[in-house]
Amino acid sequence: MALFDSTINLEQTHYTEGYDEGHKDGQIAGKEEGREVGLKTGFEVGEELGFYKGCVDVWNSAIRVDPNCFSSRVKLGIKQMKELLEKYPIMDPENLQVQEIMDSLRLKFKMVCSSLHVRLEYDGYPKSSADTHDIEF
Repeated sequence: MALFDSTINLEQTHYTEGYDEGHKDGQIAGKEEGREVGLKTGFEVGEELGFYKGCVDVWNSAIRVDPNCFSSRVKLGIKQMKELLEKYPIMDPENLQVQEIMDSLRLKFKMVCSSLHVRLEYDGYPKSSADTHDIEF
């Protein structure tokens, strides 16, 4: 029987070696895939935050030119958007507040746009609807 024991052990040895190699290759592939997904997601979040920051900067520039160009409600919304942008934990993407802040920022943006009667949307890039050809601040 000792002669056949080596055959049984050979199958287990190949199984173990194959599993170990597959696990090692899977970890490498998983890290590479995770890095790619992380870069893509990080870029998308940064792009969206940049869009909102650009809007806030433009609106604040309009306020500096004419302090009475917007209602106090709109000014408050712009101020709150700026605070949310400053509060966003860019260097800590695993922070539990990330999604909450982004949701609040999106909501404030919609509120400000609605109050200004402007249709701006962020869908990977800024776009305006056909109805906004005569945007005034």
